[in-house]
Amino acid sequence: MAAVWAARRLFKRMRDKVDLVLIHDPELLFAVWGVRNRPPVVWDVHEDTPATLSLKPWLPAPLRPPVRFFARMLEGTAERHMHLLLAETAYAGRFKHAHLIVPNETWVPDSVTPPGDDRVVYLGWLSRARGVFEAVEVAKLLQPYRVAVELIGYADPQSRPMLNQAVTEGLLEWRDFMPNDEALKRLDGALAGLSLLHDEPNYRHSMPTKIVEYMAHGIPVITTPSPRAVELVERYDSGVVVPWEDPKAVAQAVLTLRDDVRERRAQGARGYAAARANHHWPNSAKRFVTQLESWAGVKRG
Repeated sequence: MAAVWAARRLFKRMRDKVDLVLIHDPELLFAVWGVRNRPPVVWDVHEDTPATLSLKPWLPAPLRPPVRFFARMLEGTAERHMHLLLAETAYAGRFKHAHLIVPNETWVPDSVTPPGDDRVVYLGWLSRARGVFEAVEVAKLLQPYRVAVELIGYADPQSRPMLNQAVTEGLLEWRDFMPNDEALKRLDGALAGLSLLHDEPNYRHSMPTKIVEYMAHGIPVITTPSPRAVELVERYDSGVVVPWEDPKAVAQAVLTLRDDVRERRAQGARGYAAARANHHWPNSAKRFVTQLESWAGVKRG
């Protein structure tokens, strides 16, 4: 809660200096709630808030149903008092009114490096539910074959000791937090990109942004069978789907791609072409900016 209160203090100091406030994290709703004479606030909904409660290890299981009910009430209150944007069509059913949908997309470069044969990458938040334990096991399995595993992203407190140990043992490379533009450059020339999400409610309706980023940088995707990930990878034939929580299957998929340069490059090329045509941020940026400009012109109430 300390971070929320810090954000609230900052918001109060800056409210007369900005035309609009855009938030993503639902926790930040509390940072703007009840602040008088505030500029318009836009909540850009990027997750199923009640479903994320299953990912909170600090929340006892008996408390999750009432807290989930409270989260639904919170969403309804936000809809009545703020502007909403949705990152997924599946989120629309949680709200009473229609809202502009601007999907998760990325900037697709004009050209990419063909995928290599000695390094697989993971980009994003690192936690148990996002497959960090499987990633470490994959690194162990691939070490004899001289295929490196590179993890890029902030790790939660439960994962950090294990990752530090894996780095000490020389199993993998963990780059921790990096600015987004620098992190994306690390995808270039990788053998494949990993998305090892577990079967959690919050992931069933969301498109893993990392998959689009892997495709945008011309590398094959290796993903667990979350519905939206399967839909994307199979539609464009841009990667491989592996079973839930199965490091051996992941390692085998990596080695199969390593040994088949033609298929590896073909998957990367198909993914890149699809990302450029259908998931390039400039395709949606105009609608996004136009809507924000419209809301920024609303008088303060």
